[in-house]
Amino acid sequence: MSLNSQNNSTDHFDINEIISLYSKHWKWFALSVVIAFCMAFIYLRYEIPEYRAEAKIQIVDEGSSGAGLGLFKDLDLLSGGNTEVSDEIELIKSRSNFIEVVKTLGLNTKIMAQGNIIDTELYSNPPVKVNFIAADSIINKSSFTFYLQLSSTTTFGYTEEEDMPLKVLSFGTNIPTPIGDIVVTPNMENFDRFKKAKIKVEVHPVNLVAQAYIEKININILDEYSNVVNIALEDPIKEKAIQILNELIRVYNKNAIEDKRMIADRTSNFIDDRIAEIYTNLSTADQTAQDFKTGRGVTDIASEANINLNVGVANQQELANMRTQLNIAASMKDIVEQQDGFEVLPGNIGLTDPTINSTTSKYNELVLERNRLLKSSNEKNPVIVNLDQQIRGLKRNMQSSLSSTVDNLGLQVNALSSQQAIFNSKIYSAPKNERALRDITRKQETTEQLYLYLLQKREEAQIAVASTAPKSKVIDYAYNPSPFPISPKRKVVFLAFILLGGLIPFSWIYVTNLLDNKLHNMHSLEKISMDIPVLGELPRLSRKDQKVIVKEDRSVLAESLRIIRTNLDYLIKTKSTENGKNNIIFVTSSVPGEGKSFLSTNLAMTIASTDKKVLLLGADVRNPKLYSFFTGSEINKMPVRSRKKDVGLTEYLYDNALEVKDIINPMLVFNDTMDVIYSGRIPPNPAELLMSKRIKELFEEISEKYDYVIVDTAPLMVVTDTLLISDYADHLIYVTRAGVTEKKAVQYPMKLQEDGKIKGLSFVVNDVKVSNLGYGGKYGYGYGKSQKKWWKF
Repeated sequence: MSLNSQNNSTDHFDINEIISLYSKHWKWFALSVVIAFCMAFIYLRYEIPEYRAEAKIQIVDEGSSGAGLGLFKDLDLLSGGNTEVSDEIELIKSRSNFIEVVKTLGLNTKIMAQGNIIDTELYSNPPVKVNFIAADSIINKSSFTFYLQLSSTTTFGYTEEEDMPLKVLSFGTNIPTPIGDIVVTPNMENFDRFKKAKIKVEVHPVNLVAQAYIEKININILDEYSNVVNIALEDPIKEKAIQILNELIRVYNKNAIEDKRMIADRTSNFIDDRIAEIYTNLSTADQTAQDFKTGRGVTDIASEANINLNVGVANQQELANMRTQLNIAASMKDIVEQQDGFEVLPGNIGLTDPTINSTTSKYNELVLERNRLLKSSNEKNPVIVNLDQQIRGLKRNMQSSLSSTVDNLGLQVNALSSQQAIFNSKIYSAPKNERALRDITRKQETTEQLYLYLLQKREEAQIAVASTAPKSKVIDYAYNPSPFPISPKRKVVFLAFILLGGLIPFSWIYVTNLLDNKLHNMHSLEKISMDIPVLGELPRLSRKDQKVIVKEDRSVLAESLRIIRTNLDYLIKTKSTENGKNNIIFVTSSVPGEGKSFLSTNLAMTIASTDKKVLLLGADVRNPKLYSFFTGSEINKMPVRSRKKDVGLTEYLYDNALEVKDIINPMLVFNDTMDVIYSGRIPPNPAELLMSKRIKELFEEISEKYDYVIVDTAPLMVVTDTLLISDYADHLIYVTRAGVTEKKAVQYPMKLQEDGKIKGLSFVVNDVKVSNLGYGGKYGYGYGKSQKKWWKF
């Protein structure tokens, strides 16, 4: 006991206390762990193991998947660059891919062998084959279960309810069901093994099965910048997981190729449509060019313009010559016509007509001859007359020739002028024709180039379709990385169940302790009792244990009472005064049933065994217990000498004629004597009775007469009786009961002492479990008593 429990007023963290809180329940921990171990064993026994299958592929970039797809980039039909690997992962996990996998492998139909607890799926080589007559569109959306029992190689039992009688049918017979007719045929390779066995067949919607595998599949990238993807699946059947992964890769590549071919086909159709349209435009351009050349009469505008230019120059020169000849001839004609005599005509004037030139020359010769002859003769000379006649004849001929020449030259000049105008028109219209023809030619060439380009691209598209490569390259086909199941992991399961087994009692103790507001032992009381001393604690007694101490008792109860007696003596000695003996000890509690009468009786007997004069006074006049306690079965063996067993405290307070000696009942305790004053009959007015003046006289007399006066009073929180007589108490022992008294109830007597209504307060904890005795059961009592261990028989 600590009389000064200042250190206990602080609620601090104590690791030893926490360990003790759990270690004292080690049996529960051991039992819980054993039960958890057994549950883990049962779980592993009936849990279906799952195996892991893995596959590894490399996502091929669009640029390296073949030269064909690169052709479409010129037409801007493919854009966006290379597809991200994360997008491809989502494509692999697409619902359509898994639906196709489920349909191909028939995963929506399960054939299972029924067991007592679990059913085993027969995937690789089932004993029967189930064929559905209905359309796949109906089966793929249906959910149906039926049961078979293989009787022989020709017959089997059929039922749609597990507990219904079986209907015997022959293999190959059409069986009507809610999802259509089905036909069951035997698989002789594995039939004998499951003969007489019960078979369960389940049909599930394809969408639900596909969604279940989408959630189970695990696809991840090996590295952040890697194109290598790892695909993993866990399933109870190794072969099933491998087939699903391989089929998924196949479906993914097939769909990718079909997508590329679809793009290529659409591109090819687009090119064909464009070729047909452009061919029409090209024909129109060719016809336009033809019509233009035909209408304008041109073939090669540049060559024709050059020719026209050269011919025009030559024609212009000839026209100039003709005009010169015309002018000369006209002048010569005028001269001849205007000449009356015989004069010499101009000669060699540039006329190209040889007749006129020769005539002119002949004419000039005759004129010159005539003029020479006239010098020696006259005009009448026959020779001169003959020359005149000849000259006149040549002149007429010359005039006639000149007129004809002038007319011919005029016609030639007109003709050459017309030709020159035509040539000039052709030369001047050549640029306009050339521009118009160039526009037509440009459109024709553009259309022709596009036509030829599309023809080339159509051929390249066909090459691309033929050379389309898969979207992924398989690095490792599906395989089992380990022959052992991936789940459940035996060590992990055992460890988890063992931890759970330890966690359950731990949690229960923790929550119980967290919500616990009761006192359990002296240590828990000292934490809240501040500087008020705790005298000790009393152990919990079983039905077989003695309720009172016996001679030379070495039990835990006896040792606990001796400790309380020693601590009480210490209190009495430290607080003794010269005015009194300081020996009146009240024993009370919060409510009835906390053990105050039990403590009062045993404490009085313990003190009496030390050869002290002790009086036990029953002051609980409302609910007297001392008389019944001493007359119980355990007490009957003790010799009791009583003068007036029906006279007690209440009679003394009522009857002034009674003296103290008249209500005292001596009792032999072992070899010593202890006096007892019973409570007496229950009065109608206990509170008023305890306020009598005789109560003071009683306490003064017994205090002087006895070494110890133990007073069993009424509960403090129920009635006011104890407070009415609390002034006569030197010490007040407040009894609490472990597991019953709440911690806040202890504050009540502490508040009373603080207010000065009671004095000498101290505490005792009753009914403490043996494991909680002492400081959390760390020390305990009963060291002199040898007990047999629980595991020894």
